[in-house]
Amino acid sequence: MSGTDDIAHLEEDLPLQELPLDGWHRAKGARMVGFAGYHMPIQYEGIMAEHLWTRDHAGLFDVSHMGQLTFSGEGVDEALEQLLPADIKGLKPFRQRYSMLLDEEGGILDDLMLSRLGGGAFDGADIYMVVNGATKYDDIGWMIEHLPDEVVMNHMDEQALLALQGPEAGEALGQLIPETADLLFMQSGLFAWRGVQLWISRSGYTGEDGFEISVPAKDAVLLADALCALPQVKPIGLGARDSLRLEAGLPLYGHDLSPDVSTIGADLGFAIGKRRREEGGFIGHARVMKELTEGPARKRVGLRIDGRMPAREGAAIHAGSAVVGEVTSGGFAPSVGAPIAMGWVDLAHAAIGTALEIEVRGKRLSATVAPMPFVPHRYRRKA
Repeated sequence: MSGTDDIAHLEEDLPLQELPLDGWHRAKGARMVGFAGYHMPIQYEGIMAEHLWTRDHAGLFDVSHMGQLTFSGEGVDEALEQLLPADIKGLKPFRQRYSMLLDEEGGILDDLMLSRLGGGAFDGADIYMVVNGATKYDDIGWMIEHLPDEVVMNHMDEQALLALQGPEAGEALGQLIPETADLLFMQSGLFAWRGVQLWISRSGYTGEDGFEISVPAKDAVLLADALCALPQVKPIGLGARDSLRLEAGLPLYGHDLSPDVSTIGADLGFAIGKRRREEGGFIGHARVMKELTEGPARKRVGLRIDGRMPAREGAAIHAGSAVVGEVTSGGFAPSVGAPIAMGWVDLAHAAIGTALEIEVRGKRLSATVAPMPFVPHRYRRKA
């Protein structure tokens, strides 16, 4: 299945850390692997079954390896807008946006989510940010280097993070916290459950409706037990998380995104609003504007593959005798019933419908550039 080979490559030489739910996962029969410096569950019942359960019902993912950060202090919006291309000044309380950290050449250092806090959440901080687990310490170092002394950043390593995803996620969470029914996609809020303060956003990484829940680590088992006691919910591992996000056309940092690639080529220009494009002032702005004007040299594309053999990360993409790109994510897609992939190709071969070939184990697999997502998103938006 997609992602299992990649996960094995991310095991580190350093001793792996334990998540707050480590014992909980093992008690439920999870197969644990090293990922981003932590012992993490790759599967419980099996990747295929967990993938399809999430598409039909609701799956609970432990994503506590992610970095949860808060920011406060004088001039915090202006300071963060120098690091991120997001419109932070225009971000209203209890709203969330997707953004990226860029380097001076416009390469992607990480992709992330940020929210405007409210209701006194996290000791009255202004901004809440979630960054990738494998890059969080590099991100923290980068921001310490570039933020002014007036801005205070707090790494909330005492918080766990759970993701509840699937078409029945809203119904399930509503049984525990009825007020969450009012949230729409990319909205967030502060909620109380059994005396525990939870910061909940309606968002996720599967293309399905769902929520991400920041909970004190000491209360994570209590919440996970309560959610998995509901008939709609089962625990889901990293393997299905990877195949779900691939079907949803969502890039994975360290694979589809890296410092070698650009925001516009990655088809993430939607995250840069009109004001930020016009005013600039953020690291990497020159490359963003150049590629908006001239177009990128390469693009991230979706690929549908003929037959049943999947293509994995690193496979060469051919147009005739020429190598025109490389697969960055790939695997068999349970909801599609066929192998799919994402990759980077040169601009001349990035148009939807372009016929290409992917080299796998010495064979050429026929592939076609396809629109993404491969499975329609089902976020809960305004009617």
